[in-house]
Amino acid sequence: MEIRPITPRYAVSPQITVEDVPAIAAAGFVKVICNRPNVEVPPAIQSDAIGQAVRDAGMVFEVLELTHQTMTPENVARQRDMAESEGGPVLAYCASGTRCSVVWALGQCDHLSPDEILEATGKAGYALDNLRPALDQLSQRDG
Repeated sequence: MEIRPITPRYAVSPQITVEDVPAIAAAGFVKVICNRPNVEVPPAIQSDAIGQAVRDAGMVFEVLELTHQTMTPENVARQRDMAESEGGPVLAYCASGTRCSVVWALGQCDHLSPDEILEATGKAGYALDNLRPALDQLSQRDG
């Protein structure tokens, strides 16, 4: 498991396992969001198995399966609401952490500049420069 903080309250990770959950709880996370569709993974790491382990460890677990086709404004807003509704740090995971980073980036355009967004995701190891046109457009719309 490789937790990559984007902000003090939002971190992303490649796919986690049930065995990773105690370390996630020990790191102080209060919620885990699964952005990976179950069709991509075997049953042992599908959202039901991970979710049960997360809840058993005392954290909140939510699922928002994301693909290129489902990266809609509604899902961007939903992810942001899920990430911001808890009183502590949130970990989102998918296959590599990229989808979790992209959905976060798209949801920040009302209060961060594209440069600030790309700097934060870049520091976490996600070079999302190809998102700049969308971030610029969303920033102009929200600004």
